[in-house]
Amino acid sequence: MRVLRGRGDTPESDRARTAELLDRTAETGEAGLRVWTPHRQVAFGRRDAHADGYAEARRIAESRGFAPVERSVGGHAVAYSGRTLAFAYAVPTTGLRVGLDARYESAVEALGAALASLGVDARRGEPPDAFCPGDHSLRAGGKLAGLAQRVRADAALVAGCLLVCDHDVLASVLAPVYDALGLAFDPASVGSVAGSGGPEDPEAVARALERAFIGGDVARIATVD
Repeated sequence: MRVLRGRGDTPESDRARTAELLDRTAETGEAGLRVWTPHRQVAFGRRDAHADGYAEARRIAESRGFAPVERSVGGHAVAYSGRTLAFAYAVPTTGLRVGLDARYESAVEALGAALASLGVDARRGEPPDAFCPGDHSLRAGGKLAGLAQRVRADAALVAGCLLVCDHDVLASVLAPVYDALGLAFDPASVGSVAGSGGPEDPEAVARALERAFIGGDVARIATVD
C-alpha cells in the first residue's frame, strides 16, 4: 500500500492530490491511503450547490474565515478547522457494483479500531440533525466521522472526515451555513475525538488511522510535492 502524507498549497491543489491517488490506484492496482488535515474550509456537496440559499451559505462560510469549496463525493456541508482530519482510501475494483458494502464495512471497522486505540469508545450511527447525515457514521456523544464513496469501473475511493478537536468552532460555522441552506442542524450534534477522551493532536490521530487502515500490509510512505 502507498501512503501519501501532507497537503497541497491550496484547497484546489489539495483536492487534486486525492484525485491523483485514485488515478494511480486504477493504473497500478496498488491500494492508496491518505490521511491529512485539509485547509480551513467548508466543503459543500453537490446537492448544496442547487439549494436556493447556496450563495448565502458560501458568503457566511467565507465571512467566518472558512474557504467555501465544492466536493465530488458525500452529501451536505462539512467544515474543516485546519485541525480536522480527512481520509481517502483508494482500492482497485472490478466493476461499479462490486464490493460497495464491503468497502464501507471495512472502512468503518478501521475507523472504530483507530478510535478505540486512542481511548475513544465510538459506535455506529449519528445523533439527530447532524452535519452531512448519512448511513455510514461514527459517534461518541456527538458525530465524529462520516464516510462517502466514489466508485469507478477500475477503482473506488472511500473518503470521509474525522473531527479531532475544535467541535465548538465547527458547530458555530455550520449552524448558519445549514440555516442558509434550509437544512436541519443541531450544533450539539457535533462531537470530537478530544471531547470524547482522546488526544487533540491531529498527527497522533492520523497515525492511528493509518495503522488501522494499513493493517498487516506493507506500506510505502510518500509526501505531497
